Amino acid sequence: MLIGPIEVQPVMAHRSRPASPPPTGPAWGGSHRAPEPSKLAPWARALALAWLLLPGAGLAQTAVATSDVQPTFNELGPRDWTYQALNRLDQAHPCLGPQASPLFEAGRPISRQEAAVLLRACLRTGSEATDALLRLQRDLAPELAGLQGQADALEARLGELEASRFATVTRLTGQGTFVLGATGFSGSNRPLVQTYQAQEGGTTLSYDLRLDFDTSFSGKDLLRAQLRAGNFARSGFGNTNGLNELEVAYQTSCGFGTNCTDVLAIYRLFYQFPLGPEITLTVGPRIRQDDGLALWPSVYPADTILDVFAYAGAPGAYDTNLGAGIGLWWKHGGWSVSGEYLAANADQGSPQTGGLFTAASGATATVQVGYGADAWAVAAVYTWGNALPGAVYPGSATPLAALNASDWPALAAFGSSGDTQSVGLSGYWQPAGSGWWPSISSGWGLNVIRPGNPQAGFGSMTSQSWFVGLQWSDALVSGNSFGLAVGQPTFITGCGGVCSRLLGQGNDTPRDGQFAWEGWYMWQVSDAISVTPALFYLSSPYGALDRSLARQQQSGSGFQNLGVLVKTSFHF
Repeated sequence: MLIGPIEVQPVMAHRSRPASPPPTGPAWGGSHRAPEPSKLAPWARALALAWLLLPGAGLAQTAVATSDVQPTFNELGPRDWTYQALNRLDQAHPCLGPQASPLFEAGRPISRQEAAVLLRACLRTGSEATDALLRLQRDLAPELAGLQGQADALEARLGELEASRFATVTRLTGQGTFVLGATGFSGSNRPLVQTYQAQEGGTTLSYDLRLDFDTSFSGKDLLRAQLRAGNFARSGFGNTNGLNELEVAYQTSCGFGTNCTDVLAIYRLFYQFPLGPEITLTVGPRIRQDDGLALWPSVYPADTILDVFAYAGAPGAYDTNLGAGIGLWWKHGGWSVSGEYLAANADQGSPQTGGLFTAASGATATVQVGYGADAWAVAAVYTWGNALPGAVYPGSATPLAALNASDWPALAAFGSSGDTQSVGLSGYWQPAGSGWWPSISSGWGLNVIRPGNPQAGFGSMTSQSWFVGLQWSDALVSGNSFGLAVGQPTFITGCGGVCSRLLGQGNDTPRDGQFAWEGWYMWQVSDAISVTPALFYLSSPYGALDRSLARQQQSGSGFQNLGVLVKTSFHF
């Protein structure tokens, strides 16, 4: 949908500058003279007028560049062979236009320039190349070359005018998603299973709506405002539940204890523009981390299911932090380097709770180096963040790896400040066409979490993650896709004293690992509608917390989550 003027993508025309107009009068060749305006045919007068309107530029040089023979303007009468041949051509193949027949019937003389205009009209109809037609082309070659030069000059001038004008364009695109599904829980930890089955075990129907207003002022820049609404917070796939969160699960946050179901709010707002042919700057009050990166190193998935598989295998490094900031990238050939700074709490005036460049800003700083070719790409990334607690988003990590004190109150002693340093290595390969071979996307991430309370005596915690995603295009039916993914969401690999001192374990071995699987088939009903049935399984979404609760409640350990859903997407 377009709002305002019709969208025009400017195309720069690389053509030679129009030449000077041909001289007239005696200087052009003694008794030879330009035709009187009264003797010009209407289409010839229109062409001459367009030629005269070209400011400071004529066409003689173009014509000379095309042919070594200078055009002349001798008049042709009824006894000239060229005149008679054009008359016979018009009678045999009416291709000269409706003005030609009355001209020949009256026996009026015509200039060689007018004869060239008539012949050019006939040549454009694709008339058969007879001997007479070939001779006419040779006889009028200088004049035909001059006409071609005029046409090229007019086209170049038009291209310059189009390139110098760009109307501000706003494009509205949107996506509406319905999700119908249910989650189920099982395992030996009966208290935990019963709690979550009561909270999230029902069948739900939820939605996510995204509206993108993309505006360009020059054809090279982008002002994006994204509005978003949803009602997933209390569903089984909501944005507060942990690893079973869907990528589309969204609900506007209005503060603790406030229900903002169905509230439409500004989700992203930024301006992106080039600083040169290879450098692009992104700035704004609502930028998501991937908006400022030149390369996204994954082609999985075509239709998202679990949120954990949407981070290229490194949820700590690609944390998709959302806030105010600035990003800059450089691209040359396949290489790219990106850097950005974002602060999630930049809108808060108190340095104790937010602002830019403060300990409470919820900031991340990212540097990415990547290389992308037609069929593959790879990227390495480093991200520093001061967003503790919540070093890694809960939708992509176990409660222990996310330092989620709401699930594990003892983690509050680890400190509410501190920082996280994350690295990631991700890439993909995709075949040239559809077939048995799928595209392959994979990634790995490592995080080091330094405590914010040094007096407590804890060391740094480490966590890791990885994933592999396979995707087949044109699966069974052209346009449809099939995907499978497996991986380990972010889990603690080094406790730094937390496991033994805060969790009541006899040693500091984290035992936080688990696996996640998903499979889906996207049926492309039309260009705008797709239906995707999907299945996912989480082997131990609570990680070490499951075993800690089992010891406290003297119950068995083991907690699994299975989800089944149908996702319907509408693009407009």
